[in-house]
Amino acid sequence: MNLEDFINLLKLGRFHFLGAGFFLFTAGALLAVLFNFPSSLERFLWAYLVVMPAHLSVSYSNDYFDVEVDKHGEPTLFTGGSGILVKHPHLRPLARRIALTLIGGSILLAVLFTIYFQVPLFLVLSILGVFLAWYYSAPPLQLSYRGWGEVAMVASGFLIPSLGFLSLAGYLTLESVIFTLPLMCYQVLFIMSVEIPDLESDVKGAKHTYVADHGRLAGFRLAGIFGSLATIFFLLLSFSNLFVVPDFRVVALISLLPTGLALWSWWKSSNQKETATRLATYNLVGLFSCIIILDAYFWALT
Repeated sequence: MNLEDFINLLKLGRFHFLGAGFFLFTAGALLAVLFNFPSSLERFLWAYLVVMPAHLSVSYSNDYFDVEVDKHGEPTLFTGGSGILVKHPHLRPLARRIALTLIGGSILLAVLFTIYFQVPLFLVLSILGVFLAWYYSAPPLQLSYRGWGEVAMVASGFLIPSLGFLSLAGYLTLESVIFTLPLMCYQVLFIMSVEIPDLESDVKGAKHTYVADHGRLAGFRLAGIFGSLATIFFLLLSFSNLFVVPDFRVVALISLLPTGLALWSWWKSSNQKETATRLATYNLVGLFSCIIILDAYFWALT
């Protein structure tokens, strides 16, 4: 392998996406600490080393299976794939092997974590996450081609923070599960914002995403609705007796960043690709910023 191929394989990984998964995972782990479960850097890092390769594998497997779709589009920072396999098709078999190696490593580490720390549910959720990550685009299920990709994405809003919580707590609580409900709403906002720029290429590639089937305006509308639902969930939690910490009034205030941008994007929504892509990017930046600020708030309380 020459240096150019190596660099292209790194670009194929789109490592910046790992940030969102890391901060979601960390939010779950910090919630466990706020619930007075013992903090353990060893458990946290080991568990994240299960999540990280599974998450990274999605970039390689999606580009491998979506190469025909990606020929019709133009990559952006967050959408349209990396474009690497379109320009360098000889790397396609290696991309598949990398994805499978990452998945195998994730499963192996999950098994070892489960045996060492005696957390069976961690293995169950890890395997479910790997299953969804691979079959999001891989046949025979090809969830993202059959109108089920959004369901897989929503499920990740439960799985990733729950694995973070499990890494320290060893089991899930009612409170930890309820905490993931608004995060799952935000995953709808996320996937709509990712699908909006790719409408034309997804239609040409016979990929039945929600936006490809219903249009950009419907995608912006759904992003705004579910962003609002996330904020409403956080507000409702502030009135419940389930949580002593964190103060969900503060969390609801933080959530106004992505929710406000999603509502503004809905109001300004356009079928024109360039404008729609810019608005969708604002949604994604707002969402990522919200998760980072949420983690910082949780960290400050520990």
